[in-house]
Parts: sequence; structure tokens; C-alpha cells
Amino acid sequence: MNTDNPEPSSWFTQLQKWIPQKKPKDKIELLSVLQHAEQCNIVTTESLTMIEGALQMADMHVRDVMVPRAQMVVLALDDPPEKLIQTIVASGHSRFPVVGESRDDVQGIFLAKDLLDYYARNDVPEFNMRDGMRPAIFIPESKRLNTLLKEFRASRNHIAIVVDEYSGVAGLVTIEDVIEQIVGDIDDEHDIEEQDYIRQRKDGTYIVRALIPIEEFNDYFQAKFSDEEFDTMGGLLMQAFGHLPKKGEHIKLENFYIEVLRASGRRIHLFKVMHDVSANVETST
Repeated sequence: MNTDNPEPSSWFTQLQKWIPQKKPKDKIELLSVLQHAEQCNIVTTESLTMIEGALQMADMHVRDVMVPRAQMVVLALDDPPEKLIQTIVASGHSRFPVVGESRDDVQGIFLAKDLLDYYARNDVPEFNMRDGMRPAIFIPESKRLNTLLKEFRASRNHIAIVVDEYSGVAGLVTIEDVIEQIVGDIDDEHDIEEQDYIRQRKDGTYIVRALIPIEEFNDYFQAKFSDEEFDTMGGLLMQAFGHLPKKGEHIKLENFYIEVLRASGRRIHLFKVMHDVSANVETST
């Protein structure tokens, strides 16, 4: 066997043999050992990334990764099938919270495939959302991610509604959101420090996290966006676009040109801000 390129199933055994006699006493020392092991080709970069992600996840809470309330794509309990299809197709999601009078009134979870089943059957005279809904799982913002992942696996649920200390809906979290913390994202030139919301680039543009509070965005850019309906710029942008935008989509708001730099299947993550009104950028519709 070629020991320079160990089989995936044997790297952990080789790592155990390689770890020095003095065992790591905390996570910092363990990560240092693992990073040195990667430099010595004992573990691959991909394996190290996942190990680091798994260790970090143990210290993270649901509030750190959830889709905020303002960016949730929901289905209304009384919407007709035709309108449900429009929302489902536009979002590309497979699971949706079903709400009644407001987003705090989550009635259940609806799976897109159940709507296909309805159209495939000829013996159902009228669609009734209540007949197809699954019970919603509610969890606190403070729940740890490693505990949530165990619960997801045990219950085979893929989505949970996150509630705040006042029992109001704070957002939602999916099993994909949790697993992403282990697998990790690919870094690119747009990445900014975790503790920052805004980074100015050399070309005079700004990279902004979509989770930035509207009030903080206004203070930084001397803007006047309303925060009565949404708390974050991500929620405001979702409303402005009228759909969940993809990377590269752009829009003009007041005197700002905004381009989406990163978005997942459920939310906007990063966007670029240019406030040069002479820029030649068309407004998205």
C-alpha cells in the first residue's frame, strides 16, 4: 500500500499512531496537532476542514446558523394550489413552514412533493393544506448544534422552527444548515471576518453581510432605509427583489447599487454595495 496517499478508511488509524505520546489537553492543542498532521500529509485538507468544523460546531448554537424570520420563505395556510406552486418553484425549496395570520402562527410543515401527489391523483376534489401538513418542531435559539444534529438524525426531521425567549418565531433551521458547519464553505475573495458586517475594498465598493441590522447599515452609509418591517438588510433585499435572488443579481435602492455575492437556497449571505450613482448598472426586476 502507498503510505504517501493513505486510503480514506485508514487515515484515522495512521493519525492515532502519529499523535505524540503527550496527548492534547484541549481543543487548541488538538487543532495544532491536526494542522501539523495535515502539513505532514497524514490527513488531507478536506478531512482537516471537516474535523475543525465538527469541533467548532460543538460550541455553536442554533441562533448562529438559523435563517432569520425575515428571510423565511413560507406558505399561507389558505393559499390555493396555484399560488403555492409559484412560491415553491421560485424558491426551489422542498420544505416550507405553513403560517396562519402571521409568521408567529406556524401551523405545520408542508413538503413540496405532497403538492405533486395532489395533482397526480384524480379522486381529490379540493386541495386542503391541513390534510398534507406535517407537525412543526419548535426549538429554542440556545440549543447547541451538535444536540440538534442528533435530534434531526433520530427523528428524521429536516427542518425546525426556532423560537425566541418570548415564544415568537425567530427563524428556521434545516439539517443542511447544520451539516454546512462541518463541511464548510469554500473561501473566496469576498470573505470577511466573522465579527464584522462590512468590509471596504480597494476599489471603493463594500462587502456586506446580509445579517447586518438595518439601523447599523443606515448609520454606516448614512442611509434612510426603514426598519419597521424588517430587522436586517437581508430581509429588506428579499422584499425589494420580490424573490430569493441568486449570485450576480443586482438592484438599485435609493442611491445604492446592490449586487448579491453569495446566496444559498434559503437566504442571502453577502452582497456588494456601490453608492456611486453614476455607475452603469441596470435595476433588477
